[in-house]
Amino acid sequence: MLIRLIGQTKPLFYSAIALSLLAGVMSIALVSIINEIVNSVGDTRTQWLLGFALVAVSSLVTQVVSSILFERLTARAHAGVREHVASRVLAADYHHLERVGDARIKSALTEHSLKVAEFFVGLPRVLTSAVMVAGGLLYIAILSLPFFLMACLALLLGSLGFHFIHLRAISYLKDAANEQDRLFGHFESLIGGAKEMRLNTQKRLAFFDQVLGRSISGVQNSRIKGMSIFVMATSWGRFLIFTFIGVAMAIMAADGAPLRVMTGFALLFIFMMPPLEVLLLNMPALNFAKIAADHIDEVCQQLVDDEILAKEQIKSFELLELTSVQHRYYHEGSDDFFTLGPVSLRFSPGELVFLVGGNGSGKTTLAKLLVGLYVPEEGVIKLDGRVINNESRDQYRQLFSAVFSDFHLFEQLLEDQYVDLDSVGNELISKLNLQHKVKIKDGAFTSRNLSQGQRKRLALIVAYLEDRPFLLFDEWAADQDPAFKDVFYHHLLPELKEQGKTIFVISHDDRYFHLSDRLLKMENGQLIDFDDDGGVKSTPLEYKSDIPVLNIDKELAL
Repeated sequence: MLIRLIGQTKPLFYSAIALSLLAGVMSIALVSIINEIVNSVGDTRTQWLLGFALVAVSSLVTQVVSSILFERLTARAHAGVREHVASRVLAADYHHLERVGDARIKSALTEHSLKVAEFFVGLPRVLTSAVMVAGGLLYIAILSLPFFLMACLALLLGSLGFHFIHLRAISYLKDAANEQDRLFGHFESLIGGAKEMRLNTQKRLAFFDQVLGRSISGVQNSRIKGMSIFVMATSWGRFLIFTFIGVAMAIMAADGAPLRVMTGFALLFIFMMPPLEVLLLNMPALNFAKIAADHIDEVCQQLVDDEILAKEQIKSFELLELTSVQHRYYHEGSDDFFTLGPVSLRFSPGELVFLVGGNGSGKTTLAKLLVGLYVPEEGVIKLDGRVINNESRDQYRQLFSAVFSDFHLFEQLLEDQYVDLDSVGNELISKLNLQHKVKIKDGAFTSRNLSQGQRKRLALIVAYLEDRPFLLFDEWAADQDPAFKDVFYHHLLPELKEQGKTIFVISHDDRYFHLSDRLLKMENGQLIDFDDDGGVKSTPLEYKSDIPVLNIDKELAL
């Protein structure tokens, strides 16, 4: 991930590095000039003062420009990581997307992407400090080779100690990153389960103490342990440096070293301490970035790319066939793998098909197989005699509009086939009796803060606007009041059928089963015809409703 980000911004990245290195070199030059000023007199000192002013201004400029470039790199990196993860999510096979889970993806898009971006914040400090330390060592070598060797020995011992301690710290930081993913899942429960926890104080307290609190503490403790170890490593390095300074000054004092050498060493020791501390303190941030980048790479690798994207929408079809289709998935209720199928089905234009069955019988899984979200493990799906494969699956999916039970309602209407989307959408909103709650303005809903049933009506409007040949409704009427259920079953579905749409409805509303052309039942992953199983369709009931009939004419392209 880090290498990819660097590769995308090579000119900017290498320019920022060059300026950071140059800033470090100029800082070393300033120390050397100060030493010369202290030990010079007359015109020579004046010349050194002019040189000091020139180098000081140049150092300031290079540091400022370098910092600005790295800030741009940080912003680009943050945006680049989010775009990369988002693009992988959008391109991923839906089944693999479900396996990865929302929490890990959200963690990658937020916490981990921020840590990766911080790599470009710490890098210039590390580079500048490293150059300053290297320059300081070089100046020590010029002044005294034995002291240079002593300094190298101190740095070597400090580096070895830092390395071995660092390996232990990394393991705790990885534990913190893994627990962070689980914590994001608990955050979802914190909001999604708000109603249930208000109704059960014991559950609310247990969730806070045993689930959320434990996860927060887990992240905190792992990070504290990791960072504490880093602090120990930093302290070890600082101790060796002070030891070296003390030994060097004692030796120079005992040997009666010249004032120029003593002054030079004093300046160097004072000068080298801040960059050494910066170098040691910024190493954890770089390690955080590497761990976060590895974590994001792991998530992206699990998001297997989907098929070739469709270039056009399918406007119509003659025959859709599922032949001996099977799919297996883990069923939590039985703690075992559940097998759906083999299922064989045929659909033609203008058909209204109902599917019934108990919870966990495989209804929604069949729906996801039908619309191409799941790939059959066995069997084939054919559209007008053509087998649907990886190359054609995404185009096949463009045949459908679906409102699943766990639907998502986008704020922005993303339809582009209407010249005046607002007026078309608002007319539909009025006919679904939502005009006092919400409108469409500039291609977006003005509010989504509605009841579940009202939000489903908006989702239905979106499905109408998509104008696809095949519509799927998964328990759409479950959250509607009786009057709107009547509108849905007695008017909406027949209107769509008259327009030649194929409609597949998953429903438990047995009072409306008589309206279907075919009634299917799912039991333990097996699909059977309801009538062939000995059942009978419900007797038609008298229809009465005070709600205006929803007449959607073909001028609205519905």
